[in-house]
Amino acid sequence: MTKTEARKTAARLREEIDHHSYRYHVLDDPEVADAEYDALVGELMEIEAEFPDLIAPDSPTQRVGAPPSDIFAPVPHRVPMMSLDNCFSLEELQAWGRRVEREIGSSQGFMVELKMDGTAVNLIYEDGVFVKGATRGDGRTGEDITSNLKTVGAVPLRLRASKGKKVPAVLEARGEVYMRTDDFDALNERLGEGDGKTFANPRNAAAGSLRQKDPQVTKARKLSLVCHGVGFVEGMRFRSHSDALAALRDLGLRTNPENKVVSTLDDVFEFCQYWQEHRHDVPYEIDGVVVKVDSIPQQEELGHTSKAPRWAIAYKFPPEERTTVMKEIRVHVGRTGQATPYAVLEPVFVGGVTVSTATLHNEDEVARKDVREGDTVIVRRAGDVIPEVVGPVTSKRTGKEKKFKMPKRCPDCGSEIRREEGESASYCTGIDCPSQQIERIFHFAGRGAMDIEGLGYQTINALIQSGYLHDISDIYYLTRKQIGDLEGFKEKSINNLMTSIESSKKRPLGALLVGLGIRHVGGTTAYEIAAEVGSLDVLRKMSADEIVAIEGIGPVIATSIESFFNQKGNLKVIARLKKAGVDPVEEKRTIEGPLLGKTFVLTGSLENFSRDEATDAIESRGGKVTSSVSKKTDYVIVGENPGSKFGKAQLLGVEILDEAGLRKLLG
Repeated sequence: MTKTEARKTAARLREEIDHHSYRYHVLDDPEVADAEYDALVGELMEIEAEFPDLIAPDSPTQRVGAPPSDIFAPVPHRVPMMSLDNCFSLEELQAWGRRVEREIGSSQGFMVELKMDGTAVNLIYEDGVFVKGATRGDGRTGEDITSNLKTVGAVPLRLRASKGKKVPAVLEARGEVYMRTDDFDALNERLGEGDGKTFANPRNAAAGSLRQKDPQVTKARKLSLVCHGVGFVEGMRFRSHSDALAALRDLGLRTNPENKVVSTLDDVFEFCQYWQEHRHDVPYEIDGVVVKVDSIPQQEELGHTSKAPRWAIAYKFPPEERTTVMKEIRVHVGRTGQATPYAVLEPVFVGGVTVSTATLHNEDEVARKDVREGDTVIVRRAGDVIPEVVGPVTSKRTGKEKKFKMPKRCPDCGSEIRREEGESASYCTGIDCPSQQIERIFHFAGRGAMDIEGLGYQTINALIQSGYLHDISDIYYLTRKQIGDLEGFKEKSINNLMTSIESSKKRPLGALLVGLGIRHVGGTTAYEIAAEVGSLDVLRKMSADEIVAIEGIGPVIATSIESFFNQKGNLKVIARLKKAGVDPVEEKRTIEGPLLGKTFVLTGSLENFSRDEATDAIESRGGKVTSSVSKKTDYVIVGENPGSKFGKAQLLGVEILDEAGLRKLLG
């Protein structure tokens, strides 16, 4: 390629890349996949590597190129970046509106904008080329973060010229750099895995990422930008703030599509109320709504104080983060038996409600955040999410704070709390734990287990409240009178429930194993174990080493079963079940058929079979259905949306059949 050809090709590539960046970052309507975009950038990089003098400062390849900085040089703002006055209620907003009307009469409309919870920046363009970027600083002088801003994909390195219009000679675009909530969560997860310091919220993450000395670090943080105003401009005039935002968008700068112009303060407050309720419907954090008089002549007439413009105000939502004292750390056992530490707090108003407890997730999280009983802590409540403790305020520690350690025994039933190797959660192993009571009984009576029709959630709760149900074995000792005491139960419904309870005694051993709710033992696994052991008594006496010898049963499941039968409370419940007649015995069937000795695994959804029907069809012809793929598996039957078993079968070279292939085997 000659230099002339390279110059033309580079110009074409830059134009294409700029077009696709605009479609992606500004219009949210990309035309090409990421891989195609990357290929264009790669081609341009190859040309610039061969012809270095063709590299332009606004080339997409120059987003990361500056060496790490030791200092952020001061950058004076031509027009000050002022802060905003705040209001927190309709009354305060109306009072601001009355002050505005006293000065200018009726307004020509208000621009309402979502208040992004990020960090303010000033982008300086000269003849359409991005030449400098700065933080807000003290409002008059910021810090030079040009190299870092170049790594933000939403910051165009060259403005777009609209048809028939020129780019302004000088433009200071004001905006907010922020981090999407999913990118924030991913960043904190990466930092936590590397034992690094995590960020308390996306705002802090965005600010910290912009002030990195190495632009490569900033680039890896996945920052975004939205522009909300114009500072100094030369070569362009605007009649209104909404006109200015439209011009920024035409020039290739991203603005928020949720912004709108409304006529009255009632409309403004309706907008504020809507977004206060729906603030978590957007993939970034907002902490309020900014209200601006739209007309620029009216803005100029209103002027500003020494700190803030009189023509704008920020309506702030109730705070979602507050500090309070963590009095104690307790443990709650949920329906699955998971033992979760939680904080008992001095009550604090946060996120629109008064909070007195907050989750601490698990033992590892308590240690990672280093929160202790007696700490002053930051509490966060986002929307309907359970309040959580973000972290401690270490500067307020007195030395009397106590570190947390997960208790060895369940605070509700006294059973062992066990944490399995490789897992972050701890679990109560007691079957009669009152914290798990309702959910365990509901699971036991469910269709996939003992199938006791009429014993639903509300009925179970009513029986517990009446003192008639304490654990699953009590179901089989219920009397007609006790059931009749419940509201809504008449002769027919009493008969139906009693009949259903009696019928459940004939359910197979696999169904009973499902109903017992042994951790990690699902439906297929339960029936595999039942077919191998034959009775509950045999399984109860088996060690983990003996259980793991069963086809398809791994060490995690085997250890969980052994632990279950080592709990005295569990054995007491099982003894009462047996006394009531719930003691199924699985007889090994001797079946001859075309599939004798063949092992099958099912994955995905079959069109003409349910999972149980397919299993019965295979087993009735002598085959065996297991839950996991191994070298001993003969066939994997694959339906729609197969899981990881499909990939494992391919890896091991196991024969794979679709539903038609299965039907052919079944004859």
